Amino acid sequence: MKTAFQALTIGTAVLAGTAFAASAQTQTTQGQPSHTITTAEEITWRAGPPSIPEGAQSAVLYGNPGAEGLFALRLKLPADYTIRPHTHPKPEIVTVISGTLHFGMGETMNREQARELPAGSFFAMPPGMAHYVFASEDTVIQLNSTGPWTLTYVNPADDPRRQSPQASGGSGDASRTGAGSGAATPSGGGGR
Repeated sequence: MKTAFQALTIGTAVLAGTAFAASAQTQTTQGQPSHTITTAEEITWRAGPPSIPEGAQSAVLYGNPGAEGLFALRLKLPADYTIRPHTHPKPEIVTVISGTLHFGMGETMNREQARELPAGSFFAMPPGMAHYVFASEDTVIQLNSTGPWTLTYVNPADDPRRQSPQASGGSGDASRTGAGSGAATPSGGGGR
């Protein structure tokens, strides 16, 4: 009896898994996206948005950060990478996927007061909250919000969009252009 019950339970699980897998393959319902599934291997990394310093990479997993609506964006930050104090006009929800991110609040950068957030950590901020981040090691974060996503530096001189490629040490990479109005619109890709 116990063996028959185990076989029935396993069979039911396999059927349920098959039904989920079949539904997971369906990308649209009546012409509208029904879901998104992306494995880590399918993520396409590109240069980070022009609103953050060069060196970061980004991948849009869902939606479009430059348009109205929900989006999920991953940022890959190299060791010793800093985004100076800034704000966003919409809520921002962030999960540390790997590495260590340091998060501080306020209009003045103070590394000693920043909170160390290892992989698995989470934070959420209301619109307009001044904050800054830096990575002490290679770090990946996932940012979820509602577009259009914009970033406004507390000190306009910190904004990489205001700096010439020579002054910032950048190459003037054409993939980082656009979004001069403050909207960070990373090149999409990777989402399914």
